[in-house]
Amino acid sequence: MKRRGLLLVVCGPSGVGKGTICKALADKNAEIFLSVSVTTRKPRNAEVDGVSYHFKTEEEFKEMIRHDELFEWAVYCNNYYGTPKKYIMEMLQRGQDVVLEIDVQGALKVKEHFSEGVFIFVLPPSMEELKKRIEGRGTETKESIVERLKRAGQELKLTDAFQYIIVNDELDHSVKTLEAIIIAEKCRSERNQEIIKGVLENDISVH
Repeated sequence: MKRRGLLLVVCGPSGVGKGTICKALADKNAEIFLSVSVTTRKPRNAEVDGVSYHFKTEEEFKEMIRHDELFEWAVYCNNYYGTPKKYIMEMLQRGQDVVLEIDVQGALKVKEHFSEGVFIFVLPPSMEELKKRIEGRGTETKESIVERLKRAGQELKLTDAFQYIIVNDELDHSVKTLEAIIIAEKCRSERNQEIIKGVLENDISVH
């Protein structure tokens, strides 16, 4: 029997580099599927609709909410963010591992409805480094940076709700840590009950 895919929920403060980690993981492993979120915020430089995000108007987003088309959704910095439901569930049923890169608020909502997911929190090496990364985008106002750092401080207090922590100090090491988490999760006994059952059914008695 084909093993059900893993839903890996990767989150952390804005600017911590969670998206970069997830993309690097997918680039190394063709079997990893990156879920594409929906948002009402404006595209940043080089972002592509349908690849970076599905960019929607606020009314289009609310229509998706009304039709129960989102796995989860949240409001962050006055913008809506959400995850299309149907495609993710289909991929998991096929045995495909899905990485869901979302904010902390969204991750906690997913956990309420999908407790078998693997929940991973990405930490910055320091708050000073996080500030540098946000400023380095060149897309944020001073007010936005202050708001994001304030929010990050609040989010860091919620790490106990997550099973794993990755400190994103060096990209290659962060990706290897995420790969190790995936391997460990696939070896958990509760995820391999069909394999265990198959071994027991083929038990050979010794006479």
